Amino acid sequence: MDRETAIILISEKIKLIRTEQDYTQDKMAEILGISKKTLVQIEKGRMTANWTTVVAVCALFNDSEVLNSMLGDDPVEFIKLIGMINTEGKKEKTMGGKVWWREVSKEGNFHLQQNVISQHYRILDEENYRRFSTFNFDDAEKRLNELLGK
Repeated sequence: MDRETAIILISEKIKLIRTEQDYTQDKMAEILGISKKTLVQIEKGRMTANWTTVVAVCALFNDSEVLNSMLGDDPVEFIKLIGMINTEGKKEKTMGGKVWWREVSKEGNFHLQQNVISQHYRILDEENYRRFSTFNFDDAEKRLNELLGK
């Protein structure tokens, strides 16, 4: 999935997210830092949100059931993946993939998993810290081999 696809998907669900959170259009627009007119245009499908608004929705409403079921797991992780291509470097604790993840392989102390909704891949270590994320299986497999010292 690329940034444009993510923008379209989240734009299509903003109204559901707003109603799930029990916000008026005025309040939701204020929270997101956009005008009510812009929010109405997005909700009616006349325009899509910009990237900054999509990031704000994912960050501010990361507990949204609508977002979680649409993206599979943590909206913040998803938006980081889209925004930064991969999340190499900083280790982040995960829940280990109990709900939205399919185990692709386990080698050594690492798990290669695929998200069942967004289809992206991640590598977790034995303590369930995310070590790598990508949408490309070959990149995930290559990084796993690097982590294993192959």
